[in-house]
Amino acid sequence: MFDNLSGLGYGLVTFAIIIGVGSIVLYNFGGTQGCQNSAYPNWDSATNVCYEGTNVSNSTSPESASYTNVNYLLGQMGTSGLAGWTPAIIAFSVGMLFLGSFFVGKGRRY
Repeated sequence: MFDNLSGLGYGLVTFAIIIGVGSIVLYNFGGTQGCQNSAYPNWDSATNVCYEGTNVSNSTSPESASYTNVNYLLGQMGTSGLAGWTPAIIAFSVGMLFLGSFFVGKGRRY
């Protein structure tokens, strides 16, 4: 049973890494795409604004359709979407492991 738990642990760690890396990539991709066709072509990832040239004080928020769509996808990948299912997946998997341990050997009659 503990071999199965270590496999479950590796799977959950991989799942978390995929969500984390995906969130970072989507955040940066959405910001740069949101600023491409505006008068403010540069994106500051620290403050999430588009700015003109080197003047960060003259800035606006990215408001293109691509930014809106990628930002929605980022929300669906985060706590309101895919990552929100993680506790349910953990509880279901551990429950199935315990139920499986009770049924091991029940069908063997010698």
